[in-house]
Amino acid sequence: MKKEDCFYLGKIVSKYSFKGELLIKLDTDEPELYENLDAMFIDLRNNLVPFFIESSQLHKSDLLRVRFEDVDTEADADALIKCDVYLPLEFLPKLEGDKFYYHEVIGFKVEDINHGTVGTIVSINDSTAQALFEIDRDGIEILIPMNDEFIHKIDRANKTVFVETPEGLIELYIQ
Repeated sequence: MKKEDCFYLGKIVSKYSFKGELLIKLDTDEPELYENLDAMFIDLRNNLVPFFIESSQLHKSDLLRVRFEDVDTEADADALIKCDVYLPLEFLPKLEGDKFYYHEVIGFKVEDINHGTVGTIVSINDSTAQALFEIDRDGIEILIPMNDEFIHKIDRANKTVFVETPEGLIELYIQ
């Protein structure tokens, strides 16, 4: 399994007991969706390694308490702390309407209601205060904030995001 075929579920943050149980901080708005998994992938030295789950239950709001098969001691558990946890993309719940996952819109065209075709989404930059569409327009990079007020419609069938950007934003890049 490759990382590009998976999504980030969370990070192992601490041990829970002396029997090898671990707490995973889930990066999701719906932690209950991931309470009854059979397995997950753990990033060990840049390799995704499958771990099978003996038992799991939600602990507080966004922590998943997990007992993996063959992780029976404190030392076994210590080796996994701070490791990232992944699941295959097919485990993501389907989103409807104008909600989307970042990876889903890579390669989509962006159409602005006032400017027409803006370009193609090549990446999402979520390291800033507000996530940005990184758009390629014939070699020119255009950044558009992923603001609900700007995004009018997601057309999955035609792989197009329709936006209405503030006056002057696109002109900053193409003049």
